[in-house]
Amino acid sequence: MVVTAKIAPSMLSSDFANLASEAERMIRLGADWLHMDIMDGHFVPNLTIGAPVIESLRKHTKAYLDCHLMVTNPIDYVEPLAKAGASGFTFHLEVSKENWKEIIQGIKLKGMRPGVALKPGTPIEEVYPLVESENPVEMVLLMTVEPGFGGQKFMPEMMDKVRALRKKFPHLDIEVDGGLGPSTIDAAAAAGANCIVAGSSVFGAEEPAQVISALRKSVEGAQQSK
Repeated sequence: MVVTAKIAPSMLSSDFANLASEAERMIRLGADWLHMDIMDGHFVPNLTIGAPVIESLRKHTKAYLDCHLMVTNPIDYVEPLAKAGASGFTFHLEVSKENWKEIIQGIKLKGMRPGVALKPGTPIEEVYPLVESENPVEMVLLMTVEPGFGGQKFMPEMMDKVRALRKKFPHLDIEVDGGLGPSTIDAAAAAGANCIVAGSSVFGAEEPAQVISALRKSVEGAQQSK
């Protein structure tokens, strides 16, 4: 099994007053997933959206809603997000060290795809048990900025983590999020990332379709050169 390129525009950078049309536009322009940043104002300082917005958006799109939960108590969100129509549910390792098995089980029972996210300061080795578990996560999201706000600068030093993860788990979906765009994608793709979250670089572009295409080509080119 070869991991495929998945480009996920971050809807945090979209026009929230026109979320349905923005979602439709991104899919039409070539996006694979829509990345939904759910922040509770506690785990991270910013407060964004929750299950009601996911539920509203789901009525207007069949797209894969890649939900990234920057919250202190992810287990409380499993049922509401499943009911709302979330596709993927990615929780943070930093707040789940005691109950990650329970969270993964809950996500799968509700028909969503489990992922786990790491902040830049979290050692990569801490995620290995969640990938090697009998009931594993199916994606690892490595933050390439400190989570909480869009528009931050990409941290190239995080690529060592991506390389280590790809070497150990060749068939794992590895997502990167933060500062990704045409100038930084090649480093992430070469390191082994295949799921690319991009906010400002896509929504701020004059031709978002060209940016989405460039991100995909970089990932596919890096895979072919290996």
